[in-house]
Amino acid sequence: MIRILPPEIVAQIAAGEVVSRPASVVKELVENSIDAGAREIRIEVADGGRRLMRVADDGCGIPAAEVELAFQRHATSKLASAEDLLRITTLGFRGEALASIAAVSRVTCATRAAWEETGTLLRLEGGEVVSRRPIGRPPGTTITVEDIFYNVPARRKFLRSSATERRHIDAWVTRYAMAYPGLRFTLVHDGREVFRSPGTGQVRDVLVAVYGVEVGSALVEVLPDGDEVIRVTGFVSPPYLHRADRGEITLFVNGRWVQDARLTYAILQAYHTLLPTGRYPLAVVMVALPPEDVDVNVHPAKAEVRFRDGEAVFRAVQRAVRRALVEEAPVPAPARRVFPFRPAPEAPPVTVRPIPSVGPVEPARPFQAPLELPEGRGEKLPPLRAIGQVGATYIVAEGPDGLYLVDQHAAHERVLYEQMMARRSEGVPSQPLLEPAAVDLPPDMAARVEEALPLLGRLGLEVELFGGNTFLVRALPAALAHASPRDVLTEVALGLTEARGSRVEEEVERAIVRRICKQGAIRAGQVLSREEMEGLLRALEKCENPRTCPHGRPTMIHISLAQLLREFGRE
Repeated sequence: MIRILPPEIVAQIAAGEVVSRPASVVKELVENSIDAGAREIRIEVADGGRRLMRVADDGCGIPAAEVELAFQRHATSKLASAEDLLRITTLGFRGEALASIAAVSRVTCATRAAWEETGTLLRLEGGEVVSRRPIGRPPGTTITVEDIFYNVPARRKFLRSSATERRHIDAWVTRYAMAYPGLRFTLVHDGREVFRSPGTGQVRDVLVAVYGVEVGSALVEVLPDGDEVIRVTGFVSPPYLHRADRGEITLFVNGRWVQDARLTYAILQAYHTLLPTGRYPLAVVMVALPPEDVDVNVHPAKAEVRFRDGEAVFRAVQRAVRRALVEEAPVPAPARRVFPFRPAPEAPPVTVRPIPSVGPVEPARPFQAPLELPEGRGEKLPPLRAIGQVGATYIVAEGPDGLYLVDQHAAHERVLYEQMMARRSEGVPSQPLLEPAAVDLPPDMAARVEEALPLLGRLGLEVELFGGNTFLVRALPAALAHASPRDVLTEVALGLTEARGSRVEEEVERAIVRRICKQGAIRAGQVLSREEMEGLLRALEKCENPRTCPHGRPTMIHISLAQLLREFGRE
């Protein structure tokens, strides 16, 4: 039987296209505040948005006669005719957001237009007005959304944890802070301020607030090239600063955050040959072009756009980012010293010719001999004897079946990884710091770290929340006692990002430990003594999977005796 759906069901279905989670509500309300000409926007959230979301601004406000109308479907002040769809210059335009939000929650709207003497307080539940009265308040609008999906239990049960929903909200707020650096955004979670943008009009100031001073100041500025129709600006990371996935490539088109695989690929192409395999840049790229050349009316969430000339936009982004990297990125300092191949002191006398170094030498840090490891169950290495080092990066070792070149960094990563994973159930030994180290993290990373604090404690990393997005590191895993607390905690946050979506705690642990070991392992370019080389080889021999590092790279190359015979023509 075909039937006409009741209006309330139609409203809830329509709301599902616009409001998928609390972050969708924050996004729509913040966009309305920006369109209203606000200079300050304050976002308050409780329980990851499940219980409450409040967005307050100092914009133009809503006239008293139009407050109820603003919550009707397809009511908008931004379009007057079909032709206006061809030149959209505002973030909102469909007139669906407020109606959709009101249909699935309890909403309170307090607003006052600048030219009116009193404001209006309107309350709605499930899209129906329950009360209205005049109030005194300054110009602007405050919308409070409570009990999202209270009347759609099937949708409410699919919400993720408060921490997960909070991270999505953090991501939206920080994105808009980057796109509109002249506005001052304040984000408060459960009564605690976690983010505040300076509102100076300088994108770099916002980047420092989001990513911290070290990363924010290192980003390379992308400048426009003359009077081009397609104007590309923003900031990108220098080649030495990279991430494990594309999650920190942020794109804006005419001030609107978008997801566009082609533009993301254009940025990656600009880094061609500059990044290690499987690594991705951090980028905030803003594209400005005439509004008639881009269609934003593609997706209900307005996260996708369509260009009139997509190839031209692709080329403009790729060219601008590449130019910034080539012209502005700092050139790495030359190597201070070249290390030839050298036999270890106790090795039998051999005569070798020096060979060129394979890379720059980093300042050495004390090497801590690996702790005893439990016997592994996988393929074992034969007994190896250290002969020397090549380029202070590879250990040359002899085995009963030929020659081995061992990557000291990858090998030490494997040793540390299996050591920490074997001891995590009883607690990894930690080394207290002489003084706690304060580390600032971006809001989304801070939320992940805060959620994982008990797990980090079991891994030997004693961390506590200090305030906002600042953490105090009080102890590091004993194997990483000489590492930088800032670098270790940043790697931990990246490990948590890498494991996002996994609900299996062991998988999260593995992702964190891989990151910690990467930071704690000895570096390429570090000179090792004979005893240190031998100690590393003995520990590697006991590993369960000695032939690859935790990230899957090989730890060694084996040259068999038969191959040596063939190479020297002795067969």
